[in-house]
Amino acid sequence: MSVEKVDVVVVGGGQSGIAASEHLTTKGMSHVVLEKDRLAERWRTGRWDSLVTNGPAWHDRFPSKGHAAHQDSFVPKDQVADYFASYADTHGGDFREGTKVLSVTRLNDGRGFLTRTTAGDFESTYVIAATGAFQVATMPQVVPADSGINQIHSEEYRNPRDLPAGGVLVVGSGSSGVQIAEELLDAGREVYLAVGPHDRPPRRYRDRDIIWWMGALHRWDDALYALDDKPVAMAMSGAKGGLTVDFRELCNRGMQLVGRAESFADGVMQFGDDLAKNIHDGDARYLELLREADEYVATNNIDLPAEPEAHLIAEDPTCLTEPIRSLQLAEAGISTIIWATGFARNYDWLQVEGAVDENGNPRHHRGIGTAHGVYFVGLPWQSRRASSFIYGCWHDAKFVVDAIESKQFYHAYKS
Repeated sequence: MSVEKVDVVVVGGGQSGIAASEHLTTKGMSHVVLEKDRLAERWRTGRWDSLVTNGPAWHDRFPSKGHAAHQDSFVPKDQVADYFASYADTHGGDFREGTKVLSVTRLNDGRGFLTRTTAGDFESTYVIAATGAFQVATMPQVVPADSGINQIHSEEYRNPRDLPAGGVLVVGSGSSGVQIAEELLDAGREVYLAVGPHDRPPRRYRDRDIIWWMGALHRWDDALYALDDKPVAMAMSGAKGGLTVDFRELCNRGMQLVGRAESFADGVMQFGDDLAKNIHDGDARYLELLREADEYVATNNIDLPAEPEAHLIAEDPTCLTEPIRSLQLAEAGISTIIWATGFARNYDWLQVEGAVDENGNPRHHRGIGTAHGVYFVGLPWQSRRASSFIYGCWHDAKFVVDAIESKQFYHAYKS
């Protein structure tokens, strides 16, 4: 079988790969984007049915194309997938759907890479790993598989109807965990939510969406300066037109809040004694943002309505003052545990020395790999907080492609 030769092989046809393709096309670099499924497949089949974007349509997009939806609305997941497919048709390059990458290795002479796939092989000078953040679902080995409890990861959840009858324990208080737990509560399920450390920003404040405030206050530019920095999950939601996540309100509506799930034995789940602390720390971060926003309004003399009521924190409900520390799941009627516990990475196919560390994490600075010629796009906090959002991914891809162009410039030098 013949080998195709291009400047760049892009592995992954989600938002990261599509963004990289646009920038490569603009710069005239030959490339191919390899996607094992359809373009933006995870938006279609790797999310629950009712998911919408966490940011409004005016923000959660690429710069040169808006959504058809109203600019202040939150776009449903299937429309997001359609947006990316359309974007690829207009702005992208050579996309190969249904093509699984088997391995990427250096060529024997070291002057590029050989990418083996289910649809043939490619030689390239550079490789961009654009497989994104949602590669391998992580489920802590707390509850044995033979416990009789139905256990799924949040990526497998679709809607309340698909779950067995009975109560549900949702573990994880980031955006996915909170949104799924509230949907189950609205469906009449008995819901327990294990709450860990989190941010819970206001959905709107002083007539502006939180996304606007994050930009105005340069919070999108927050960076992780040390490898051991671990940002807390952000509990926010575009569901129901966008509402501020309020754990006290959820508790008052009947949701049982508990601390972090710690251990399980003889049908009993043990929870940490950290629930109140996690909620109060989230309150502190919430109030800090409001104060920063107020100072910004005053300093810049912006005409935005004051909202003093947003600073009021309700009294702690019983679930905080008398927290549940252990729970017999069967007696509580819990039939399902949903682990909203995030994802790990899998770069088994990237068989290039120095590309990943001993834990399988990419070795890079802002997407420029330590292994020369290898680049990454679509990583959380790749360059800053905004990297996890659609527009941030686009800018990270531009930085990476600019770096490739710069390398080409130096390689073209002849003495």
